[in-house]
Amino acid sequence: MPLPPAPTKRAALLSPDALDAPARSSHRGSRRATDQRADEAPARTPQPLELFDSIGTDGAGGASAATRPARRTKAKASPAAPAVSPATSPAPVSAPQPQALIQVETKVPTALAAAPTPVAPAPQAPARPKRSKSTGPAKLFVLDTNVLLHDPMCLFRFEEHDIFLPMIVLEELDGHKKGTTEVARNGRQTSRTLDALAGAQDADIDKGLKLDTTGHREAGGRLFFQTAPLDYSLPVSLPQGKADNQILGVVQALRDEYATDKPGKPKQEVVLVSKDINMRVKARALGLAADDYQNDKTLEDGDLLYAGSLALPPDFWTRQSKTVESWQSGSNTFYRISGPLVPNLYINQFVFFEAPGEPSMYARVTEIRDKTAVLKTLKDYSSGKNAVWGVNTRNREQNFAMNLLMDPEIDFVTLTGTAGTGKTLMALASGLTQVLDDRRYTEIIMTRATVSVGEDIGFLPGTEEEKMGPWMGALDDNLEFLAKGDGGGAGEWGRAATNELIRSRIKVKSMNFMRGRTFLNKYVIIDEAQNLTPKQMKTLITRAGPGTKIICMGNLAQIDTPYLTEGSSGLTFAVDKFKGWPHGGHITLARGERSRLADFASDVL
Repeated sequence: MPLPPAPTKRAALLSPDALDAPARSSHRGSRRATDQRADEAPARTPQPLELFDSIGTDGAGGASAATRPARRTKAKASPAAPAVSPATSPAPVSAPQPQALIQVETKVPTALAAAPTPVAPAPQAPARPKRSKSTGPAKLFVLDTNVLLHDPMCLFRFEEHDIFLPMIVLEELDGHKKGTTEVARNGRQTSRTLDALAGAQDADIDKGLKLDTTGHREAGGRLFFQTAPLDYSLPVSLPQGKADNQILGVVQALRDEYATDKPGKPKQEVVLVSKDINMRVKARALGLAADDYQNDKTLEDGDLLYAGSLALPPDFWTRQSKTVESWQSGSNTFYRISGPLVPNLYINQFVFFEAPGEPSMYARVTEIRDKTAVLKTLKDYSSGKNAVWGVNTRNREQNFAMNLLMDPEIDFVTLTGTAGTGKTLMALASGLTQVLDDRRYTEIIMTRATVSVGEDIGFLPGTEEEKMGPWMGALDDNLEFLAKGDGGGAGEWGRAATNELIRSRIKVKSMNFMRGRTFLNKYVIIDEAQNLTPKQMKTLITRAGPGTKIICMGNLAQIDTPYLTEGSSGLTFAVDKFKGWPHGGHITLARGERSRLADFASDVL
């Protein structure tokens, strides 16, 4: 739309009358045509698209409900359209600001232009629920060194609350920055973050560094450093020279300082945040508020992890029989269903119906559109004619997993389950079939987290594959089973040739050298993925190039990496982030098939 006329005086602001003045235009017409355009202005004037967002926004990033009507009112009362009578004015026009907003016109379709009433915004799909912000007063969190070394981005995870770093924390951070370990890398990243905050424009350490100056808009608090000694008194039983006790003393001094309102220092609750359990216990023993750093956890409880399958209710067919559509395509049957069950479904989630006296159904969700979902029946890999490299599935979840492993449209598969559920065996069998028989992939690449159960046995001699040999006992055991089943009556020479062929198509790689690599048309198996951190999991998954399939397997009950739990494991992180992706799938294997001894031990030990 045309801009208001420029000011006549130099360095003068536009007056309110200037904003309401008619815009200058090169088009001239009769007054009757102008009146006619005025009557049609609400319907035919283009909708302005503001380049500047309003201050009031909702949780999804759009304009809030209170600001949207004001925008429409401003668009109708803009200088481009003639004045509308007060009787037809939908809302009073607010006082104009000294500066005009630049607006861009967008064309409106003819069918919409004929509607006299403003078009309501289209209903959007329900966004993923976000954690609601606390409505209470802002707190002051004192961070322990282990929190900074655990998550370098923790400074921006406390929303509107303030952060305080004692001087001893900076000293400990400086002592951990040397080396090539994950802790050293996190320490260096934290130091760079602190340097960027302190070097920002108009940064004042005495008043606190604004945490949103480096682009992290979700952080609304300030960062404070200990710039002066604090007066505190701890019990004599606590050694004064220990770093943990000095941090506890700082927390105690800050609690006393912020206990009451003071000029320039409002009352705040002081909370210690530490990953050290003993540190939190000592803090609570001294009457200080302490909490664990929870932001690294994908799930609060491992039982909330997405299972990948869902049992249909017993009355599914009786209630859905009138609205279910079915059709046949090849050897698969498709069902289109609707109802209250659809909002709880994800793409590539498996559903099954089992009831006594009725035929069972096993299907996968292939499409979700509005309030309907399309289910596709599965291929039965439990029968002998559908064996994969001589392997048949023995239970329902294994059949679900094999359908994911053998589907070329699925690029990422995660398998979780207790020991003996067949994760490695099914992944290798489907990989050998697709590499040697179908020629879908060029080779199998297998890797795993080299975290020992007990004490480390030291350095291993040899090449990369030779060093990884002792870690790949599961690979050798399963290959021995697969080669024995596929040899048939070929004899000793035939089995030796088969083993040599299989070995030539399987490469064992170490995760330490994965950075910067790209896998093209590879079948990648990541075993023991529960011992990976989310950052390591991201590093491995992003190695995938065109035509590559990645399978992550693990048992969340057997985590050997220190400081990792079921909620913060990289495998849990991947399962939660990839659920509902059209080219990814997950299955939790429920029943062990290794032996009755292994099954009983998994339950009682």
